[in-house]
Amino acid sequence: MSKINIIYWSGTGNTEAMANHIYNACNKENSKILSVDKATVKDAEEADVLFLGCAAMGDEVLEESEMEPFMESIEGSIKGKKIALFGSYGWGDGQWMKDWEERITKCGGVLVEDSIISNGEPTDEEIEKLSNLGSKYSV
Repeated sequence: MSKINIIYWSGTGNTEAMANHIYNACNKENSKILSVDKATVKDAEEADVLFLGCAAMGDEVLEESEMEPFMESIEGSIKGKKIALFGSYGWGDGQWMKDWEERITKCGGVLVEDSIISNGEPTDEEIEKLSNLGSKYSV
């Protein structure tokens, strides 16, 4: 059974809700959910599958005071790591997610799924996709 860690940053609660939808579909014995302020490099390293979530901020970038420093801290530890990204936004076209995907692959991370982005609160269709991710990788 895969060890799944879900690490996220949320400003309005939308990305947190997305993280919870993934977690609620996971086998709780082998998964944990952490806001990024409580996550460590070890949490990223120990996961067989790492789910990372962050809302778009400013000019479509990752949140700069917590998520960005966390990403910098794990960049050397994600080579070969299975990763899926998710997050929410309120404006723009999702460029922050495209940039994040590129960053993950440049560091050697393996994106195992298409990223899930939500404009505001996750829709029923997005909730289903998030839940499917949790159950798919819990086996």
